[in-house]
Amino acid sequence: MEQEKPTLPVSVSVSASNNGAKGGSRHQLEFEKPLFRLEQQIQELEGMQLQKQIDYSKELRQLRNNYTSLLRKTYDNLTPWETVQVARHPQRPLFRDYVEMICREFRELHGDRHFGDDPAIQCGLARLGGHKVMLIGHHKGRETKEKVKCFFGLAHPEGYRKALRCMKLAEKFGLPVVTLIDTPGAYPGIGAEERGQAESIARNLLEMSRLKTPIVSVITGEGGSGGALGLGVSDRVAMMEFAWYSVISPEACSAILFKGNEQAPLLAESLKLTSRDLKQVGVIDAVIAEPLGGAHRDPRTAAHSVEQYIAKALRDLKRCKVENLLERRYDKFRGQGIVADQARRVGTKAAG
Repeated sequence: MEQEKPTLPVSVSVSASNNGAKGGSRHQLEFEKPLFRLEQQIQELEGMQLQKQIDYSKELRQLRNNYTSLLRKTYDNLTPWETVQVARHPQRPLFRDYVEMICREFRELHGDRHFGDDPAIQCGLARLGGHKVMLIGHHKGRETKEKVKCFFGLAHPEGYRKALRCMKLAEKFGLPVVTLIDTPGAYPGIGAEERGQAESIARNLLEMSRLKTPIVSVITGEGGSGGALGLGVSDRVAMMEFAWYSVISPEACSAILFKGNEQAPLLAESLKLTSRDLKQVGVIDAVIAEPLGGAHRDPRTAAHSVEQYIAKALRDLKRCKVENLLERRYDKFRGQGIVADQARRVGTKAAG
């Protein structure tokens, strides 16, 4: 289910579109340089209009039209590697931003009751889109100190165990689970491995597959490998339009195959990691349209689209009996990859 793409009115000043950046200029992606040049021209002309009291409204209107047209053309034709860059944009909304924008209430729960509290995965009771939910998500951190504290969204075993504890709590009280996924992957450090990183993710896959309550997941930015999948076994899995979701990042794939990062843009194409590709092969259920130019340009509109999707998905899922819900969830993930299996059988028969 794709949503209609929201657009910005042409009459709005380009300088006002920087609301994704708090207290600073918007980060400049390489492929956006022509857009920034147009923005600069508009801002300079606006400044001259104020300073010299000369009416440049006609010229400004034309420049804004050109800007909107170029912005739409650029984002309608992003390459997979450019999509990865947008998903990592420093001003893209994070978990705590979504909490502030779409939750009426949020009461955070801490700790896994075994080792500690992992800030890279945050959990809490929330009111979202008219539903009481258990909200769980990866958090990367905004400022440098917060990023370091959150390990840039790379979760440890205690993070996944905390998430599972909260999921079990939601199941006990009949609350649906909503997960917001945004991580490059699980933390690969020695301490994480010693505390059972692989086991904690595998345990989540098992328990989420049979959790007796509706689960909705949205990949809001990066969906890296098992780190993402540890929160992603859900009845409904959606992706933001410019998010990515893959078994491995393009850089890591390039490092393994070519001993360097130089081939990452090429491999991003081969990995089929964009929302469009994954919707086509049935890995995800829906693509959530982002505002024109990405969620970092208009976080509130992006958050509203996420809220709408989650609210509708939960309404639909709540109509299902638990037994049917579990059966459909099992069939959903069991059936993934069936296209490749059939193609392989056809190829084997032809060879025989």
